[in-house]
Amino acid sequence: MIAAAWDRLRLFNIGELIRHPGRTVMSTAVMAVSAALLVAVLSISGSVTGSVDRLTKGLAGVAELEITGITDAGFEQSLLTEIVATPGVATAVPMLRAGIGTGPDRALLIGADQTIAKLGGDLAAPMDKHTRKLVSTPRGVLVGAAMGYREGDSVPIGWGTATVAGVLDDEASNRLNGGHLIAAPLPLAQLLTDRVGKLDSVQILPTPGTDVGELRAALTTVVDGRAVVAEPSLRTAQAGGAIQIMRYSTLMSSAAALMVSAFLIYNAMSMAVAQRRPTLSLLRAIGGKRGPMVRDLLVEAALLGLIGGAIGAVIGAAMGRFAIDRLPAAIVQSVESRTEFMVPDYAVPVAIAACVLATVLAAAIAARQVYKVAPVEALAPVEATDSGANSRVLRYAALAGGLGLVGVAIALAFLDLGRLSLGAISTSFAAAVLLCFAATGPIVRGAAGIARWFGASGALGATTLKRAPRRVWATAMTVMIGVAAVVALGGASANMVDSATESFESLGDADLYVSASPAEQFPTGPVLPPELLDQVAAVPGVASVRPGQMAFATAGTGRVMLQGYPATSEEARLGAVDPAVIERMSRGEGVVVTRDVARSMDLSAGAEITMPTPSGERRVQVLQVIPYFTAVSGVVMMNIDQMREWYQRPGETILSVQYAPDADPATVRAAVRELVPPEIHVDTGADMLAAISSSVQQGAAMSAMILWIVVLVATVALLNTLMLSVLERRRELGVLRAMGTNRKFLLRSVLAEAAGIGFIGAAIGLVIGAAVQYLGTVAIGHAMTIDIVYRPSPLLLVYGIVALGLALLGSIPPALRAARMPIVAALAVD
Repeated sequence: MIAAAWDRLRLFNIGELIRHPGRTVMSTAVMAVSAALLVAVLSISGSVTGSVDRLTKGLAGVAELEITGITDAGFEQSLLTEIVATPGVATAVPMLRAGIGTGPDRALLIGADQTIAKLGGDLAAPMDKHTRKLVSTPRGVLVGAAMGYREGDSVPIGWGTATVAGVLDDEASNRLNGGHLIAAPLPLAQLLTDRVGKLDSVQILPTPGTDVGELRAALTTVVDGRAVVAEPSLRTAQAGGAIQIMRYSTLMSSAAALMVSAFLIYNAMSMAVAQRRPTLSLLRAIGGKRGPMVRDLLVEAALLGLIGGAIGAVIGAAMGRFAIDRLPAAIVQSVESRTEFMVPDYAVPVAIAACVLATVLAAAIAARQVYKVAPVEALAPVEATDSGANSRVLRYAALAGGLGLVGVAIALAFLDLGRLSLGAISTSFAAAVLLCFAATGPIVRGAAGIARWFGASGALGATTLKRAPRRVWATAMTVMIGVAAVVALGGASANMVDSATESFESLGDADLYVSASPAEQFPTGPVLPPELLDQVAAVPGVASVRPGQMAFATAGTGRVMLQGYPATSEEARLGAVDPAVIERMSRGEGVVVTRDVARSMDLSAGAEITMPTPSGERRVQVLQVIPYFTAVSGVVMMNIDQMREWYQRPGETILSVQYAPDADPATVRAAVRELVPPEIHVDTGADMLAAISSSVQQGAAMSAMILWIVVLVATVALLNTLMLSVLERRRELGVLRAMGTNRKFLLRSVLAEAAGIGFIGAAIGLVIGAAVQYLGTVAIGHAMTIDIVYRPSPLLLVYGIVALGLALLGSIPPALRAARMPIVAALAVD
């Protein structure tokens, strides 16, 4: 039976694919594009989390628990004694972990003692191997191969230098932060970073037979809020949270491409069934069953999805590799490890499975035609006997389902569900497709009416459109989704960028910023030299200098960004906070949190929040919940003196400088630049605002690029459909040519068909796109915890026209083919 099924599949289905290479190539190509987008998106998010996970496992080894610092300030080393004494702890391995350098030179410093050998991780063996060199070399350290150092070289670390005692081999380097790693004895690492007596991490190996849950509870009691006790995988989970917004937005755009591709496959399989009517009728006449025929069509479609998905996976990996180097700096900064490109194990199977599923589902709908054609009717045009598009039951079911999904989309958008609110966008598109299916009749009539605008040739095109309602609907949907996606997601992203930029405009009020971080990154550290504030304040022409401090901190199982500022009404960086609240902040009465923090911790103004700090847990009142752009993590704002005390982080990470009224800006900036060390960045307020806006735009640009790929897929879909329409009507076109119809008439006829489908699809897309843009703006506002202003830009119409123009380009090749078709060849078609 299997051999017979294979022979039937090979002779009829695979043979048809070979005989129609154009349709096969185009169908495979669009599925390849969809798979490529999915693999690229999954690779981007997988690279960020995978890099963190690889480094975490490489350092933690067989450790089952990890005690980590709440911020990069770590916790007191004296806590180690209590940890070691906790029943159930076999070994406690202390570590210091500090990021050094920026950009391409960014590396990780690891300080550990001899107990690291018990972890069995990727760093344990190299440190054990080079122990003698580390001891005999003054300030000796090990470096990864990617650092570019050789034995004996001097390495700048923190405010001092070390000497390379050994270089890790390539195998170890590749597993540890891509070779951008410096390993040092713990006391040396503490000395070089000016953090003597501090730790960032303690890896825990339980004694055999110990209940890990009970040990975790015991250690939590021991640390008493001064550190976080969790599994080492917590770092990976926190890294995943930093890229969720980008992952959601790009996945939605990729899903739009997959939806467009599914409509194309539906059209292609519908036309395949129509072209194979003679074969199908012959098989039915000699006793063939409908079931095997349908199954063969589904297998044929699955082959297209499988091949397209496999090709797209290779292309997607290359796209992801290209995109990794262009991630926004804020995302790269928010994770401890360097982001190395890697394709997750699940990315390729998921992309291929999605393509196969989309093709099979689309083909299943098209293959229903086989069940509706009796043997005696098999030689009649299938489209003429098709009742699927006119089924009242299906229309009403689609109408009810579409209206239901509209209600779900509105609820998702307006209920403050955080990132789940983004589901309103994809739900809206699904609702639009169902409602359009219910309106297939008016859509077809509208397309035919538009075609008639082109005169006699348009009348012929209109007749053709009315004969194939399902094909017209499916093709119009590809155009609609392409236009609507560009209008809705592009417009919502533009609104988000505008509102986010406006929320940071107060940053431009400062004349100058001094920080150890570049302008496009959050100034989370390192802390500036203690004497720098007074030195900058003494520069001629400087009227005032206000300190600020930022740091990523663990709160529960998530991360927040702490922001400490002088609590005064003149502090521009507190622009979203009410003046009365600022006064209370100055007295240390409480903190201000962003909406996502309030949502995740079930807080509201007046409630108390528990903040773990290196000095113990602190319970403090929430004074206000504010909208604030937090693409990476939520924000907790407090008085800077309070932050310094609680988190044992004296000093500041950024200085805000205001010029005197009569000062020359260029002269003052040059003086400040000359004063501060070369590794410290000096940027104007305008530069800071431009850099932040650029980072926001950079994150939105990836989704925009995918949207235009969707439009190109819609172009291919229209080309494929019209080409198949021309091929199906070769005899009809030949008869018209034999009767004296000229080539220009046939050309205009096919172009009229394309115009009818394209204009009706684009018009629906513009309306749906504008509606989804509004819902998307509300949903993105909840996800990004910022008030986004809905602005329907006039450019939306331009976007729609450009998208329509690209789609109509797909009508040119089939129109030319129809015009150039030889009469004899057309009449000879069986």
